Amino acid sequence: MSVILALVGPTAVGKSDLAVDLAESLGAEIVSADSMQVYIGMDIGTAKLPESQRRGIPHHLIDVWEPDHEVSVVDVRDRARASIDDILGRGRSVVVVGGSWLYAQAILDEMDFPPTDPQVRARLEAELAEVGPEALHARLASLDADAAAAILATNGRRLVRALEVVELCGHFTARLPEPTPWRAAHWIGLGCDRLVLDARISARVDRMWDLGLVDEVRGLSPRMGRTARGALGYRQVLEALGGDEAVGDGPDALALARQRTIEGTRRFARRQERRFRQDARVQWVAAGTSISEVLDLLRR
Repeated sequence: MSVILALVGPTAVGKSDLAVDLAESLGAEIVSADSMQVYIGMDIGTAKLPESQRRGIPHHLIDVWEPDHEVSVVDVRDRARASIDDILGRGRSVVVVGGSWLYAQAILDEMDFPPTDPQVRARLEAELAEVGPEALHARLASLDADAAAAILATNGRRLVRALEVVELCGHFTARLPEPTPWRAAHWIGLGCDRLVLDARISARVDRMWDLGLVDEVRGLSPRMGRTARGALGYRQVLEALGGDEAVGDGPDALALARQRTIEGTRRFARRQERRFRQDARVQWVAAGTSISEVLDLLRR
């Protein structure tokens, strides 16, 4: 019988490797719920599992769009659901894997997304570039205090989206409603001690630098859109290469970009885990748990 398994948890905890183990054991295919692995060429900084390590298991929603394409969560949801329906229709199981709660839930739960307007979005993005996120946060607070309280004053992308929704709908809902499943799924969370995870993140970022992340960013930068340019690691390297006043340029700037990537990834991982732990459906296992133990948990 075909099943859907959602494997979630913070970045660098080991989800990709465990997903391959599970897919191999279950006769499943993998559907990525990663917001940046959808971009062609963004390989090192998104920690894409190389083809040689996928053991012949099909991976869907990886290398779908060029990095100048502004991919939305709805784009990913629709493409992922089509893949899931196709996989299930062939009698195979599915492992949905990713660290983004929003993308994983958008794929597997029924969610209504507010409308968007390209002209309104472009105007707000231009304003963000001109006056900075703090000014937009102050305006959002005057329009919708609850929404402003739920968004960091430095998160320009979310502030633009919130102001866009307020302008189009009159209000912004910062918290999404209780989930209603699109398809029944078993949710497994992969967790890790915080100090251990911090060390793993540092090692992962160091490995990205050693593998050539800076050269990858140099090659991609002429054709990267706004969303791709905001990805962790890519944003920090672009700031260093562009001589951002707060970063400078040269070797010291790239060393600072590496440290900022580590710090930003650690903060992101904490937010990821906090959000997944709010979902009572997720059953947690420790990183390093054997595949047989995870399968036993699924059977129970």
